[in-house]
Amino acid sequence: MKTNLKKFGFCMMSAAFILQATSMGASAANGNHSNSSIHEKKIVNVAHRGASGYAPEHTIPAYQMGEQMKGDYIEIDLQMTKDGRLVAMHDEKVDRTTNGTGLVKDLTLAEIKKLDAGTWFNEKYPQLAKEVYEGLKVPTLEEVFKKFGKKANYYIETKSPDVYPGMEEELLQVLEEYKMVDSKGRTKNVLIQSFSKESLMKVHDLNPKLPLVQLFSYKTQATISDEELESIKEYAVGVGPNFSKVDGQYVKMVRNHDLQFHPYTVNERADMKKALEWGATGLFTNYPDVFNEVLSEYKHKDNGNKVTK
Repeated sequence: MKTNLKKFGFCMMSAAFILQATSMGASAANGNHSNSSIHEKKIVNVAHRGASGYAPEHTIPAYQMGEQMKGDYIEIDLQMTKDGRLVAMHDEKVDRTTNGTGLVKDLTLAEIKKLDAGTWFNEKYPQLAKEVYEGLKVPTLEEVFKKFGKKANYYIETKSPDVYPGMEEELLQVLEEYKMVDSKGRTKNVLIQSFSKESLMKVHDLNPKLPLVQLFSYKTQATISDEELESIKEYAVGVGPNFSKVDGQYVKMVRNHDLQFHPYTVNERADMKKALEWGATGLFTNYPDVFNEVLSEYKHKDNGNKVTK
């Protein structure tokens, strides 16, 4: 009898242990990103390449202006230099936004730093030109972190990761160096996005606690399936498609799967209102000040108050 009781007790303890382990595993899977500000109810205003409607994209003044206009996130597109340094630039080539030519991957950081990243803006947008934009330098990711610190929020994209082997490892190393993640790998002020699922999965494997967003670029009317969304949910907290190709049904499906919806790039007031009405939980815009105005009107309307102009 005692032997049977002992066996029964052991089985019960084993079952309890297995149940607890399973529960902990499920909690870990579902709670990896729970400390990220992405899960706040606040609708986020992402300054696209900084306040790039007013200043040269991906320069310190553009990022500063985005903060001044109360953007919630500084968006940083990453490219990697020949000597393995991460720099803020949208294109693989330096031609469009500097006075140089060539691929970022073929230039050292020292060579990139010799380029003028601001004068092009003055020439293209004379009505917005400022003398201080002349001679601006391409910032490194480290320089952005040094300038804005841990109080700022960063929405970082791994651009063309297939062109830059080791980009993800370098990004995570810089995040650790500047204490953007804690000792357990968690973060409260960084989101990582990419069009490359492979890049996001690599980041997820390196640090499963980092909140990720899957980007999409649709050429025709956007569609997405429940199966796709469930697959995305295994590694990401949200999706970011081009707004011009989505509709309300697309947004509804995303939100039904409890994923965040952050479309790009929404610059017109009417589109901003439409995105909010459809249920967007944030958006990318070159004009964070305008979106804040629209957001304020939307909140007043949502609360049943009269919208003020």
